[in-house]
Amino acid sequence: MIDNWRDALIDWSYVVAAILFVVGLKQLGSPATAQRGNQLAAIGMAIAVVATLFTRGLDNRLLILVGIAVGAVISVYPARTVKMTAMPQMVAIFNGMGGATAALVSVAEFQDKVDVPRGEVISIVLGTLIGSISFTGSMIAFAKLQELMSGRPIVFPSQKTVNAALAGVIGVLAILVIAIQEGNAARTLLVLMFLAALVLGASLVLPIGGADMPVVIAILNSLTGLAAALTGFVLGNQALVVAGALVGASGSLLTMLMARAMNRSVANVLFGAFGGGPAVGAGGGGGDGGEALPVREISAEDAAVPLAYAQRVIIVPGYGLAVAQAQHSVRELAELLTGRGVDVRYAIHPVAGRMPGHMNVLLAEANVSYDDLYEMEQINDDFGKTDVALVIGANDVTNPAARNDTASPIYGMPILNVDQAVNIIVLKRSMKSGFAGIENELFHDPKTTMLFGDAKDSLTKLIAAVKAA
Repeated sequence: MIDNWRDALIDWSYVVAAILFVVGLKQLGSPATAQRGNQLAAIGMAIAVVATLFTRGLDNRLLILVGIAVGAVISVYPARTVKMTAMPQMVAIFNGMGGATAALVSVAEFQDKVDVPRGEVISIVLGTLIGSISFTGSMIAFAKLQELMSGRPIVFPSQKTVNAALAGVIGVLAILVIAIQEGNAARTLLVLMFLAALVLGASLVLPIGGADMPVVIAILNSLTGLAAALTGFVLGNQALVVAGALVGASGSLLTMLMARAMNRSVANVLFGAFGGGPAVGAGGGGGDGGEALPVREISAEDAAVPLAYAQRVIIVPGYGLAVAQAQHSVRELAELLTGRGVDVRYAIHPVAGRMPGHMNVLLAEANVSYDDLYEMEQINDDFGKTDVALVIGANDVTNPAARNDTASPIYGMPILNVDQAVNIIVLKRSMKSGFAGIENELFHDPKTTMLFGDAKDSLTKLIAAVKAA
């Protein structure tokens, strides 16, 4: 009787957790409710974990609690202290750990079981494969984002052929494991497949450049969710199935949205080696050696004049803003201009930064009003009626070559129509190209002026100059 009550409470706890996951995910769709949504999902996960600890037949509860405590100690400090610029790296690590967990649990479960149903073997094989690829792929993404290795595409001779052959070997191993189904031979083959999938995950992400990292992170996030759901089937844990399915589905949708924002297919992102200029190891040359195009450099005092007396200003944040940790400074400038009667809004490109929603997270951290943030589709038509477009560290997402140059690697990618503004002020550290490794035509537009320097320092000077104007 007591066991029946316990099983019923556990099942209802999983139902409550699933509801909290769904509601939390829904609220993550808006910056205004995202924090509450994250908290609801966290509560749901806590309920699911506690319920799982009361499952009948569960061994090593003490060891599980020790693992939870160790994980909490390791993760809480970096999560609280991580800089906004390093948030993509942290997302990559967390994502990779989820994939590794799913793969290792699947392998471990297969080592101990006998008379495993074929459907469960398929879940084990897929969980191992997908989790392994997600783990090493995420680690390579982390290394690129952290600049532990080059952010450019890293290729080696016949890389696609090697990847295809490795994928073929993995496929054969997977079929053999499913066919044999149990025994030492199947277990050994599963371990070999696990190791081969680890190599494939790294090899798939190495040739992908920095500009594609937002899409890559979304793909890997989706894979981790799928691996977690498959592991939930193996463990018979409904909460894990629901949570994994939600992450996998939302990650897949986000991947498609990000790819659409770049006007590219997911296959092209994975196999096109776009987004990082000449590939490392590919023998790529330098520039075309042509004559440098003219740029107009100005001082902070000169830039302050059109800003101070404008009626409409659109701020375009990019990764340079994040690198300089200048989000608080840009908010201060916007509030100063608003106090002078200027209509100030922020234009957010879907792939600005290094992860999905990077700019939204960055500006939210600086307490910028959600009502002032506008997605590309909402604000693009307004640039032609804007007195000043202030571009801070955004490069490829403002490059008119995406519309004008059919030979450009970013041709067809939707961009912010910054070049249609009456005046354009670009805050940039140097004339160095963006992740796509190409020249930005916007910088040579007659309406464009360049304020060189660290974004935070330049904004501090701008604030002082606007106050004095």
